[in-house]
Amino acid sequence: MSVRFDGKVAIVTGAGNGLGKSHALELAARGAKVVVNDLGGARDGSGASSDAAKAVVAEIESKGGEAFAHGANVAVMAEVEDMVKQAMDKWGRVDILINNAGILRDKSFSKMELADFQLVMDVHLMGSVNCTKAVWEIMKQQEYGRIVMTTSSSGLYGNFGQTNYGAAKMAVVGFMNTLGLEGAKYNVRCNALAPTAATRMTEDLLPQEVLDMLVPEAVTAGALTLVTEEAPNRMILAAGGGGYASARVFETDGVYLAPADQTPEGVLANWDAINDTSRQATIEAGMKQSEKFLLKAQAYLESQK
Repeated sequence: MSVRFDGKVAIVTGAGNGLGKSHALELAARGAKVVVNDLGGARDGSGASSDAAKAVVAEIESKGGEAFAHGANVAVMAEVEDMVKQAMDKWGRVDILINNAGILRDKSFSKMELADFQLVMDVHLMGSVNCTKAVWEIMKQQEYGRIVMTTSSSGLYGNFGQTNYGAAKMAVVGFMNTLGLEGAKYNVRCNALAPTAATRMTEDLLPQEVLDMLVPEAVTAGALTLVTEEAPNRMILAAGGGGYASARVFETDGVYLAPADQTPEGVLANWDAINDTSRQATIEAGMKQSEKFLLKAQAYLESQK
């Protein structure tokens, strides 16, 4: 099966370099019209230049594709709205949004200024929120949309020196999970990509021989899978170095404690049973956890009759 995006309009944020550039080029190569968004700042978010985004557009156009550059700061809603308006004025629809833009301001939490925490949250989390909000009603009305959040193993599992980045990257997973529920009946599907690739974000974190293995194109294969017509919904796809895996949150079946045992001592006494993974399962929505616990309580009450 050949994956094509003919007739589709895609917005890729942070697309002047690295993963975003790779995503934009491959979408265009497969027929999509692409908005190449990039503020053009440094890795820490400082500065701005449209040169990188324009170079990506020129590369797309040289191969017969359609694209335009937009320098919106994704953390500024008015700029994002202007970007989406230009896409609608030019092409009349938006089918795909890949929220890829990001910055790093790494330090241990003890040494981190709150301003650095806030800025990383603004770009990664609120940038994804702003871009998604700007296209959400468009996608609902056309009854088609594919949205990707870019999460990270730093958010899913933690990484020293990245409390700000990790918090933002886990936050977009929660955002994605609820969007997937709300958009499902409108054929608007939302997923998350957890990439590992050699980019500006990782160039001084990993040795060169490892970076040489982590080509962005391997991650892009995963990203584009998540925006096909057959895309899943509410999936976290990890990709890097040619490896692909799904990441999921599981919850153990747990136990019910009688009212007299609902104490810290009672919880500790049942710790092994609480952590027993033999019947763990994914929870499809927050209320499903409540239902599970209420069913256990109801079963206990029935047993006492």
